[in-house]
Amino acid sequence: MPGKKSKQNNSTFNFKVGDALWGNVFRKENGQEQTMLATLRKVPLFTEMSKSELKEFVRIIHRRRYREAEIVFHEGEPGVGMYIVQQGEISIFKNKTETLREQLAELRRGEFFGELALLDESPRSASAVAKQESDILGLFRPDLLELIERRPRLGNKLLFKLAQLIGERLKHTNEELQSVWARLDDSKVIT
Repeated sequence: MPGKKSKQNNSTFNFKVGDALWGNVFRKENGQEQTMLATLRKVPLFTEMSKSELKEFVRIIHRRRYREAEIVFHEGEPGVGMYIVQQGEISIFKNKTETLREQLAELRRGEFFGELALLDESPRSASAVAKQESDILGLFRPDLLELIERRPRLGNKLLFKLAQLIGERLKHTNEELQSVWARLDDSKVIT
């Protein structure tokens, strides 16, 4: 698609129609691109992708630095996308009361969270906060949908891996639930 040119301070900027909806305003430097590629290679959703396929995702992924104790998202907010920890540590938690939090998980480099938001915009089931200064990569649903329009096979490749991952997690959750029910049944017999 043709780009629009704009003159500002004797500089020419090219803006392409269809660029990532959430706006990667600054072009990624080669070192940053390589770091993002290395991070994506560690994420199960991307492990079977070629370098050129990964570069398509680097184009639409956004990087942001979070300060220590800064909230990434709140429980109950609409989900807009998934996040990948590039550096630092993220805590996933539920608020039990106004002052009490129950930590569900601690995520470090290469781990990801919020992936269900790629499928729908349901409210977040938990909150996420940076436990220390952290660099986070975000893949947002509108950008993924645009990628699916441009490169349907690549988009579907990611969605298929996501479906596999969700299926594995569901099986694991079912096994844990059965184990809890079995322990409850055993305790009823003893008493």
